[in-house]
Amino acid sequence: MPKTASLSRAADTALPDPSRWKALAFIALAQLMVVLDATIVNIALPSAQTDLGISDGNKQWVITAYALAFGGLLLFGGRIADLWGRKRTFVVGLIGFALASALGGAAQNEAMMFGSRALQGVFGALLAPAALSLLAVMFTDAKERAKAFGIYGAIAGGGGAVGLILGGFLTEYLNWRWTFFVNIPFAIVAAAGAYFVIREPSGARNRAPLDIPGVVLSTLGLVALVYGFTRAESAGWSDALTVSMFIAAAVLLLAFVVTEARVKSPLLPLRVLTERNRGGVYLSLGLAIIAMFGLFLFLTYYLQVVKGYSPVKTGFAFMPMIVGMITGSTQIGTRLMTRVPPRLLMGPGFLVAAVGMLLLTQLDLNTSYAAVILPGMLLLGLGMGTAFMPAMSLATHGIEPRDAGVASAMVNTSQQVGGAIGTALLNTIAASATTAYVADHAARATDPQLLELQAMVSGFAAAIWWAVGILVAAAAIAMTLINTGRPGTGASGGADSASGAGAEEEFKIPVVAH
Repeated sequence: MPKTASLSRAADTALPDPSRWKALAFIALAQLMVVLDATIVNIALPSAQTDLGISDGNKQWVITAYALAFGGLLLFGGRIADLWGRKRTFVVGLIGFALASALGGAAQNEAMMFGSRALQGVFGALLAPAALSLLAVMFTDAKERAKAFGIYGAIAGGGGAVGLILGGFLTEYLNWRWTFFVNIPFAIVAAAGAYFVIREPSGARNRAPLDIPGVVLSTLGLVALVYGFTRAESAGWSDALTVSMFIAAAVLLLAFVVTEARVKSPLLPLRVLTERNRGGVYLSLGLAIIAMFGLFLFLTYYLQVVKGYSPVKTGFAFMPMIVGMITGSTQIGTRLMTRVPPRLLMGPGFLVAAVGMLLLTQLDLNTSYAAVILPGMLLLGLGMGTAFMPAMSLATHGIEPRDAGVASAMVNTSQQVGGAIGTALLNTIAASATTAYVADHAARATDPQLLELQAMVSGFAAAIWWAVGILVAAAAIAMTLINTGRPGTGASGGADSASGAGAEEEFKIPVVAH
């Protein structure tokens, strides 16, 4: 194909964007803001609930409103980034997120709070895929790409734990409203920097007409799926509305797949999903997030309720996980990504995380933080960081420039849906184990309060065992489905060698017209 060859040769001689590393700083800042927001509100929620008079039955909507809008609109946001241009979408998403955060911080009642959280989700769904796809089209050299995605992967993985620390500080020493207001300076700096620094490669847009049926079906299907899992956590898996949501999600998402196979300009081209390496990344990453998000919830409750830690002390207790993630992503993952195939980082990474999770199954009322929790979290962070980094890069590696936004959206979708599933599934398992423990030990118990705490910890340990199994499954999927060689070699381990070999050439194309 002479046209492709000439484009590749032109790309080889084109100078890389001199501002790409400055651009990475602003993209990383925006990603940190979005990831922080996923956990920072959790710590502030009890205080906000009291101040705004939100009932126990409605408090979940502070989290659910954000999750539904964000998860439901991600694919649409990715397609908008491809259509409008990633830089424009990125800046609009940041400004909208800042305004929605200001509304949340100024909320006077539950309606304002729920509305602001939904708006944060809407603009987050524009912002997140635009950020990742900008990296995909700006960093084309294998070694530079490894460094850039190492930084991005560390933030994507560790930002949630940072949110727990920051949320604890703001809630304890200032006010819960600052967990919203803190987003505003992040967003302003990132938007201003992006506007002046980012130079998106030309010719990388997808100007095809918007697939309206695909937008409607995917949004409704993902909203039904996320809401089904969120509702299952509070109402149970056999609840009529919960079951109805799952059935609706299955029907809508199946109709979406059928529609995408037939329309001329699909919202999500099925080629993005059917390439085995990307499919393996989306599936294994989603499973890993299920395990990790459940653990965040359990450890937060364990440290505050059982150990009596303050919000700030709880946040700092997660520091080993953050250190592990940064080390795994920027040191291990970045250094090895150009030397070994991605599956040899992702598979072992998930297994190391599983070993860390295995240590945490030993939780009891008197568990030593230094002897069990600290090494467990360090191993979990180290493994996740090592695996996240190549996963983030491979998810958009070799993709056609016109599909970069929607491929990036699929990474975020697998994380968002994985987070919703993890919180609901593992919480339900923990609740069932807790109930069973109380039933078995109630007759012999002399201290009801002690029994309640023992039952709670027993439930956490039971759910963490499931998380171990989920991480092992993620490792098996990564080792089985992901068969591309190390970046720059064009090697592949199997049937998809053509796509593996062409990946580096494809990624040089969008650099042509700077």
